[in-house]
This record gives sequence, C-alpha cells and structure tokens, in this order.
Amino acid sequence: MHTDTLKECYPEEMNLCVERKRVMKRKKVEVAIGCRKKSKVSPEIDGGFSFPGGYDFFESLPDDIVLCILSKLSATAACPADFINVLITCKRFNGLGLNPVVLSRAGHKTLAIKAKNWSESAHKFLKDCADTGNVEACFTLGMIRFYCLQNRSSGASLMAKAAIGNHASALYSLAVIQFNGSGGSKNDKDLRAGVSLCARSAYLGHVDALRELGHCLQDGYGVKQNITEGRRFLVQANARELANVLVACPSAVVPTSWLDWNPSQNGCPLLSDFGCILPATEAHPANRFLFEWFSGRIGNEPGPGLRLCSHLGCGRPETRRHEFRRCSVCGAVNYCSRACQALDWKMRHKAQCTPVHHHHNNEENENEIEDFGNGNGFFNGNVILDGDEDFMNVEEDFMNLNGDGNYDDESMTNE
Repeated sequence: MHTDTLKECYPEEMNLCVERKRVMKRKKVEVAIGCRKKSKVSPEIDGGFSFPGGYDFFESLPDDIVLCILSKLSATAACPADFINVLITCKRFNGLGLNPVVLSRAGHKTLAIKAKNWSESAHKFLKDCADTGNVEACFTLGMIRFYCLQNRSSGASLMAKAAIGNHASALYSLAVIQFNGSGGSKNDKDLRAGVSLCARSAYLGHVDALRELGHCLQDGYGVKQNITEGRRFLVQANARELANVLVACPSAVVPTSWLDWNPSQNGCPLLSDFGCILPATEAHPANRFLFEWFSGRIGNEPGPGLRLCSHLGCGRPETRRHEFRRCSVCGAVNYCSRACQALDWKMRHKAQCTPVHHHHNNEENENEIEDFGNGNGFFNGNVILDGDEDFMNVEEDFMNLNGDGNYDDESMTNE
C-alpha cells in the first residue's frame, strides 16, 4: 500500500532507483566473470589508447613473428642485460625467448657473462644455448669448464663441438691445449695436432693462429722447417691485424713509417715478427671471463705454483706446474703460446724486459722449464718431434688452403 502510493506520487524517482539496482547487479556479474577469465584487452586500452573494437594486437601476433624479432635481438644485443630485460617483460616473451630457435642465434656479446655474476642460472643459460648447437656458447662454456671449473673432458668436448662448426677461436684454443698438453702431463703434447688446428683456424681468419703457424714453420715446431713460408705467414698476420684495425676504425691514420724500410728501427714493422704497434683489440668474452675469474683470487694465481699467461688479453692459466714457457731474457713473464708472446712483447714487455742471470734451484726446474726465446722475435726451435717423421698430413692442412699454399683473401673472414 505504501509502495503503491510512492509510485503514484514519485513515478520518475522510483524508475530511476530500479534502473540503478539493475546496473549494480550487472557490474557484479561482470566482476565475477573477470575473476575467472583474464581480459584480452591490453593495459594501453584501459589507459585511453583504445583500438577499434578494443582489440589487443600484441596478443594477435603469430609466434613465428615474435620468435624472429627475439632471434634478431639475441644475435645483436650489446650485453646479456639487453636480452634478459626483454625476457622479464612478460610471460610470452619469457616463454618464447628461451625457445631453441632464439638461443641458437645468441651472439658472443649476449653470452658475455662476467665472472662476478657467475651462478647456476648463468651456467644453465649457457648450457641451454650450447644444447641448441650455438657454437659461441659451446666455446664460451667449454673454456669456462676446462680452465675455471676444471672439468677437462666436458670443456674439451664443448670446444671440439664448436670447432666442428668452424669456430676459429675454438680451433685455436684446442691448438694451444695440444701444444702445451694442457690438462695432462708434459708427455701429452701433440705438436702435429696443434699445427693442424692452427692451420684450420688461420684459414678462417684468426690472426693469432696465423702468427702461431708462421712461428711453427720458422722454427720447425711440430712440422718440417720452412723459414720462407713461415716468414710469409707472419707478414700476412701483420697485414691482417692492421686491416682489422682499419676496418674497425676507418678514420685511423697509418703512419708512413709502418710501410717504409727503416734500418735504424730494424726495418719495416709489417715485415717483423711482431707487426705494428696497434691499439689492443677487444678480447673475446671467454678470455675476459678467465682473466676476471683468476684475477679475483689471492695473488692472482690459479692455484699453488700455477701462473696465468702474461698476455692480458688471454687469461689462460696453467693446468700443471711449469706448463707455460717463459721469456729466456728476463724470466719474469710466461706465455701459453708464441702468438701471446708476440702480442705482449710489442704492447708492453718490450719496454720492461731486462736481461738477468738465471739460477735454477734444482734439477727438476731445469728439466721442466722451457724458455720461449731471446725476446727479440726469434724463438728457440729445439722442441720438435723425435726422428724424421712424415708430416705430409699436417702440411696438407695449410698448403691446400687454396691449392698452392697461399691464402685466399676473399674466403678468409674476420673473426
């Protein structure tokens, strides 16, 4: 009775109250549905950037397009953070970013993990990339396992996997291991295998391998001595090193003294064993990781009685005492290879090397320590294989680079 009287007196107000109740009930239903099912509308739409029909274009993108974009990012990222920051943006990026297609394209800068940031998650990330066949990841993780984690067999296996994929740095690293017998005893050295690996790496454009190969030929180290061919390889290494710097910095000016013969400076730098004094090139992330890993230890030593290669861009440690050979002039530095000795000589050691009289404390040191040379670019070549063995298989590796022992510049790519 009372309600009927109100409707007669206030018809419009009563209809408005009924409509409000209907609206509130409808909103409650919408909220309940929203709790069960996520809306397809992106946050940009709610903020005022609405599309026709309220459609979310990101959700409609096919996975193939997103994978292509993420693959390009992983290949060109300047550091690991650039790639990781994308993965944590949303669940879709996180899921597709760890797809094997994306991880197989990751570049060396994306994999450039710092030693101070090493963790199980970083290890797993590198392993996932290596499992996809990424040669950069295989090489980086192989170096870390072999030298830092001392898992020799797994590290060598990963580097071999990268070498099969024509990774020049992996081929050269395996050559250094063979030359030094790293991970084993002195009797485990395989000079012929080291020369063969150097030849393959040099063919792919690795300057250090080309220089190492030249010294091996000059000294008869692991291969029949051929001074002429050795000198030619050293000159090619110097020229390619200079070319790499000019490509990286086109505005660089080449002094005429580098190209002219100057008797007062022992001739032309390009024709020397060491080449021109150039700005130090950026070390590979794997070598930089090794240097940071062992530099953070007490005394910068990888272990009791073990030493690091004195070339700052190398980072390789000894795996046994007296594995590396030292400068026969000052005895204060030691190197894992002739290439590291040549680079460090012109960059730093030439101004520091001072002849001293060596005293060996015991017979063991005299038998174990091998000198690297006289400091002026001429190495002792007295460590060769016994007997007059046939090295034809090794010679074919570098004499057949383009059929006549010459390098085909068009086929050699810059590492």
